[in-house]
This record gives sequence, structure tokens and C-alpha cells, in this order.
Amino acid sequence: MRSEEEAGRAIDLYGDTVRRICMVHLKNAADTEDIFQTVFLKYVLHSPDFDSPEHEKAWIIRVTVNACKDLLKSFFHSKTLPLDTLRAVPAKGTEDYSDVLEAVLSLPAKYKDVVYLYYYEEYSAAEISRILRKNVNTVYTLLNRARQMLKDKLEEVEK
Repeated sequence: MRSEEEAGRAIDLYGDTVRRICMVHLKNAADTEDIFQTVFLKYVLHSPDFDSPEHEKAWIIRVTVNACKDLLKSFFHSKTLPLDTLRAVPAKGTEDYSDVLEAVLSLPAKYKDVVYLYYYEEYSAAEISRILRKNVNTVYTLLNRARQMLKDKLEEVEK
């Protein structure tokens, strides 16, 4: 088990990354906070010794992505609707999203992960392949397809 100081350091270093990954996947602040707590609880209770800070960050990203996928697959999540979707008025703050962010969020999950890690976390394709456990060429293919989808969506918005 890790100390409170180690947990605080990890939250300071990686908390924003975990929240952003969760928002990309879940698009829901409450679920994001649940996954945030789950990730750092796992960090405190079960995480192995890390070889380097990069290894630690990759582990946290991997745990976050897996926790998001698990939540999205859960029975509860698949059979319920968020209250925000039932409102006639758009949720506060949703009208402030840029066209690019909306386009990224509308991508299928396998593309969102790669785009987020490449452009926002500035990982190389080789690093992304290790984190997501995909072939490097698969990462390049996903990036190219995601770029094309984003281009198409943004061209539609301009029209």
C-alpha cells in the first residue's frame, strides 16, 4: 500500500490527465469523478513498483481507459439515461465547446484514445502502442482515420 504523500503526488501529477481521459470517454462529470476515485484507489492499494515516471503515467492511463470501458459496458450504464439528456434546455457550459472538441468527442472510442494521447498528452505512436497494447502500425492507421473523420466533420460544420 502506498503512503498518503505518494497518493497526493500522483493526484497532483496525473489528476488532470485522468479527468480529461474520463471526460473524453464518458462525457459526464459524475462518472468522471467516480472513475477518478477508482483509479487512484487502485494506485494506492494495488499498483506495482514503477521503473520510471513514464511507466507510472502509462499505468495510470491504462487503468483509466480500462475503468472507463468497464463503466460503459456495465448493465447500469447501458440501461440508464443521464438527467441532462432529459432537459429541454442544453446543459450549462455545453454551448461553449469548440467545433474541434465536439468533433473529437464524437469519434468512436478507439479513435478518441489515440487522438487524445497523441495530441493532448504528446505521446509518440510507439508509446501509444505500448500504453494501449496495439501494434504501432495500428496506431498510425487509427490516427490517419481519425484525422480524416475529423476533417470531414469539421468541413460539414463550416458548410
